[in-house]
Amino acid sequence: MNIEPRQVKRLLVIKPRAVGDVLLSTVVIRNLRAALPHAEIHYLTEPPSAPVVANNPAVNAVVVFDPHSMSGLELIRRVRKGRYDLVFDLFGNPRTALVTRLSGARHRVGYRFRGRSYAYTVLVEPRGDRVHNTQFNLDALEAVGIPIIDRTVEFPVPAEDQDSMDRYLESAVPPGVLLVAVNTGGGWYTKRWPLERFARLADAIADRFGAAILLLWGPGQREEVQTVRNAMHHAPLVPPPTTLPQLGALLKRCSLLVSNDSGPMHIGAAVGVRVVGIYGPTNPILQGPLGSGHVVIRNERLGCLGCNLTSCPIGLPCMLELGIEEVMDGVERAMARTHGDEKAREP
Repeated sequence: MNIEPRQVKRLLVIKPRAVGDVLLSTVVIRNLRAALPHAEIHYLTEPPSAPVVANNPAVNAVVVFDPHSMSGLELIRRVRKGRYDLVFDLFGNPRTALVTRLSGARHRVGYRFRGRSYAYTVLVEPRGDRVHNTQFNLDALEAVGIPIIDRTVEFPVPAEDQDSMDRYLESAVPPGVLLVAVNTGGGWYTKRWPLERFARLADAIADRFGAAILLLWGPGQREEVQTVRNAMHHAPLVPPPTTLPQLGALLKRCSLLVSNDSGPMHIGAAVGVRVVGIYGPTNPILQGPLGSGHVVIRNERLGCLGCNLTSCPIGLPCMLELGIEEVMDGVERAMARTHGDEKAREP
């Protein structure tokens, strides 16, 4: 089925969460804008992920659904008031399927998940187990004949956020000192490498490259970052609380990001920093950082990698048996790709 552009005056993209998944779904926005230049593009997501799309110039409005303060019925009413001609449900859980079905839109695009087909006029075969998450999202556009001209994941950083973070770094990092970001967070405990190993790795990076270490943190992570800080011999930078755009601004000034698979990891890749990604239960072929030159580290001795489990029945060997030397080897390779023999990028 092909959509007639003149019939689409307003469209809605639905992707409630999480930060990394919403960021990877932004690959659809530029293609929608190119194919439907006169349409209003609205994006429905939840509060933690709203900043991912709020500054995108191709998005006309962000519809924020807070499940703690808004009922499903209220959400349906709000969506119906939007009078959308076209809805893309890129999430496909029971709630978003129902919202899509009751949206009033003539064209409703979604994935052929069990129990969801009733909601959509255009069904897309889900390939999340075979293609990268960005292509999973683009499949929905291709199903209605929208050409894919750009595969860019977008995370615009407002100038005022960049300026404020630049001032912070200028006061905290001497000129000419390499800045390496470390992110210990991850949405599931099974995706998190141990904190004490992050501390030892950060010290090794500081020793090897003369680098300043920037410990990233978000809501609920202050205590674990303090644990890493206390375990380090070098004094790392721990920034003040930041918004997601400010986090992007900090990462734009880094030479490297070492991270578990997480939203900040994908933000780093989107703003152009080279990533060393630590993977276990997720598959980097399907959810890896986009762009060239990134390095993925896994405990390749295991046969259960990519299990996608949020709890581990065998004691989490993918993380607990992954050594510091293995991750440091990835850092060395990433640094060589980024700088050659250079060691510095001024913040």
